[in-house]
Amino acid sequence: MSSAPRPDPRSYLETALRERILFLDGAMGTALQAYQLDEAAYRGERYANHGKDLRGNHDVLVLTRPQVVREVHDAYLAAGADLIETNTFSGTRIAQADYGLQPDVRAINVAAARLAREAADAWTARTPERPRFVAGAVGPTNRTLSISPDVNDPGFRAASFDEMREAFAEQIDALIEGGVDVILIETVIDTLNLKAGIVALHEVFERRGVELPLILSMTITDLSGRTLSGQTVEAFWVSVAHARPLCVGINCALGADLMRPYVAELSAVADTFVSCYPNAGLPNAFGEYDERPEATAEFLRDFAESGLVNLVGGCCGTTPAHIERVVEALRDLPPRQVPARADTNASFFAGLEPLRVDGSSNFIMVGERTNVTGSKRFARLIQTNDYDKALEVALDQVRGGANIIDINMDEGMLDSEAAMTRFLNLVASEPEISRVPIMIDSSKWSVIEAGLKCVQGKAVVNSLSLKEGEDDFLAKAKLVQRYGAAVVVMAFDERGQAETVERKLEICRRAYRLLTEQAGFDPHDIVFDPNVLA
Repeated sequence: MSSAPRPDPRSYLETALRERILFLDGAMGTALQAYQLDEAAYRGERYANHGKDLRGNHDVLVLTRPQVVREVHDAYLAAGADLIETNTFSGTRIAQADYGLQPDVRAINVAAARLAREAADAWTARTPERPRFVAGAVGPTNRTLSISPDVNDPGFRAASFDEMREAFAEQIDALIEGGVDVILIETVIDTLNLKAGIVALHEVFERRGVELPLILSMTITDLSGRTLSGQTVEAFWVSVAHARPLCVGINCALGADLMRPYVAELSAVADTFVSCYPNAGLPNAFGEYDERPEATAEFLRDFAESGLVNLVGGCCGTTPAHIERVVEALRDLPPRQVPARADTNASFFAGLEPLRVDGSSNFIMVGERTNVTGSKRFARLIQTNDYDKALEVALDQVRGGANIIDINMDEGMLDSEAAMTRFLNLVASEPEISRVPIMIDSSKWSVIEAGLKCVQGKAVVNSLSLKEGEDDFLAKAKLVQRYGAAVVVMAFDERGQAETVERKLEICRRAYRLLTEQAGFDPHDIVFDPNVLA
């Protein structure tokens, strides 16, 4: 069979998603479990003498039982999937540490990508009018950056942002080497984990000189309508929109019936394509999924008829039979129409909840008492390591009406980076405080970056200026954007602080042009401080 040429993934998918609903595959794990493979099958010859049990590590099967993984890919493609996911949900060194397979992470991801690539290309050759694509699956890992695993130490983290970023970069690089068309960061339970993935993604893109389409998929863990780390659907979108994904969606945890209001909420706010791949209902007492393919298809048909989705598939419990029924039920229905950004004069920030600022907003109150340079009491509490009382200062500000909390640790006697990290990790453990956006305030870039690595919402960096010249300004601005934050721009330049109206306007206009024309900043993410007291 001759191979058909592959169309450019970005241009094809962008066009196709506007014209019809596309279909993702179903659960790889569910399909693999049906084979009832034993420990010896998971080990194969390659890991016959490995020191840890491997049964249940589905990712390793791409090395030890590749024919089984290929059969699953083929079954979902036969069912009508346009995109198939690589078998790499746990393909980071963080997740593979449970099995002692950290050294083999690259091999696992490259092999998984090539298996999926071969399957997709074979089906494209069969149906050239309907090419098939490969999504490199990046799972959430078994660590969270916004939540402590130690109930006695809410500021503790089992992994750092940089460890997570490096693990994601290693996986993404290997998936690209293996030939994927799209990167899919899925089952997001903690938006800060996802931010580490987004930073890693762009580092790999820059290093390789490529840029693949990106799909992001969050998980609503229960009927609270929030992620495990506490964010609402809209706050999640506000926090990750800077990544400009091809598609954003919801998967896992819930069945389609319970997921519907959250998909509707996301569809209403996201100015990009929307995906949904639910579980086959909720698990029964034995952890199994009983929802029939017909029921899943009926629920998802309602989503499509309501104009909520562009890309659908299945998660835990779904099988090729589920995907086949979904394809049959939705094949002739039109896709969701992507709305233009309705709030063209609004700025959005986020903690666990979103904050909208527009022409109808009253004064936005920024709580400044969590600033060691502006509050002697707060400075004393931080210097004496009394973080519990320092948190009370932040809580009092929120209860007093602060819309944003400004946090500054610039004090000569402090390890400012460590203090910023510790305090923000503790803030993340207090939902009443962390529901509002954070303003990360420092004159040192290292402290600002330490803060950005702790905030899952859309923060505000206070501040950047042209004091060190355009190159320094642009380099830092691009990093602020990569972390998904807004920025306060001070009326400083190489000549110093502006003291006249003309100079203030000159500097602010220059900064605006640099940010929007060279750094790619959304104008709504720029806040000017013209130093009116100077």
